[in-house]
Amino acid sequence: MTTELHDKRGRLVTQAREALDEIKANTDESRTAELEARHDMIMADFDKVEVEIAREERTAAAEARADEARARQRPHPKDSEARGVDEVEAVEYRTAFAKAICGPLEDLTQEERAVLAKGRAEFRAQTAGTTTAGGFTVPTELSNQIIKSMLAWGPMYDGSVVTEMVTASGNPIKIPTTDDTAVPAVKHTEATALTDDGGSDVTFGQKSLDAYAYDTEFIRWSWELDTDSIFNMEALLGSLLGERLGRIANRELTIGDGTGDPNGIVTASTLGVTTASATAIIADELIDLVHSVDPAYRTGPKVGFMFNDSTLKLIRKLKDGAGNYLWQMGDVRAGVPGSLLGYNYHVNQAIGSVPGAAAAARVAVFGDFGKYFVRKVGAPVIGVMRERFWPDLGIAGLIRFDGELGDTAAVKHLITKAS
Repeated sequence: MTTELHDKRGRLVTQAREALDEIKANTDESRTAELEARHDMIMADFDKVEVEIAREERTAAAEARADEARARQRPHPKDSEARGVDEVEAVEYRTAFAKAICGPLEDLTQEERAVLAKGRAEFRAQTAGTTTAGGFTVPTELSNQIIKSMLAWGPMYDGSVVTEMVTASGNPIKIPTTDDTAVPAVKHTEATALTDDGGSDVTFGQKSLDAYAYDTEFIRWSWELDTDSIFNMEALLGSLLGERLGRIANRELTIGDGTGDPNGIVTASTLGVTTASATAIIADELIDLVHSVDPAYRTGPKVGFMFNDSTLKLIRKLKDGAGNYLWQMGDVRAGVPGSLLGYNYHVNQAIGSVPGAAAAARVAVFGDFGKYFVRKVGAPVIGVMRERFWPDLGIAGLIRFDGELGDTAAVKHLITKAS
């Protein structure tokens, strides 16, 4: 099944590219709109297939674990010796009845005749559909899996994307900075004393990382629910609260204004490119965004783009001057991610999208995300209160962090045209 889905995904990408390849400079607007709509529909199917692949792989893993559990619980053959007399009699009755139907009655033994004579004279059936006929004995089953709605929230709390600093306490951390890029060396004249007027002294600065705290508020649940639920309520609620903390951390580290909260990477970045349109991006503007960042920052392992998924949808359709797509699909099986202009990209739903964002909105950033420092005070904490709400229980989550762009020249943003 998974192989078929991989094949289907490849076919969808081919079809999407064929749809866009039909769009030429002289293609009329109605045909262009039709081809773009077809491309969007195909790429929507592509996204669904990727979700199905992930779901299929998770299901296969779960089935393998279930098979192992059943194998461990399979009863020993000797257990069959404990079967009751009624079960044996039922098997014998079925055998005698089948023999009587399929052959002459003369072939029946005395024991088989006795079983048939004792027989089952009642031809009505107890049913599960009628409560008084047996339905009351049928328990209501509840799946041991719960369907949880999802919302993407990465990647600013991820140490593989940014530079993280984990500390045990929350006291402020000061990071010295210096920008000497505008101070040149000068030509030396023989036998002339070097200038010593302080005009070329190095200027230092400082960035501060604090520890802002966020909480989920308490969720309280009853002792009866904790006892009766098929789920481990503490584990379930703890998982959901952990996601809440992840979402707030990503949001603040993306668009926090730096006043009483982190200075988000979008907020802290400097202007790279302003689009010609308030509702669209063209290929040249993304190329310009890359080159607005000095080459010194474009070679690190954490260099890349970051934007909303809706913006990625638009970018998937863009081509360069030679007709090549800017976006290149990776290979999930080989662990190769997709790329844009040869760089990695990260989808961050906390960033405004194109189309959809207001005019003069920062909709994409590019640069070395390793220059963005995320300070974490320990790990997020999920606490359960048993005595305070006794006999009920309460659970809440806490997290402390801060973020700052150490070098503002390292990350530039693309902003839409003001209306």
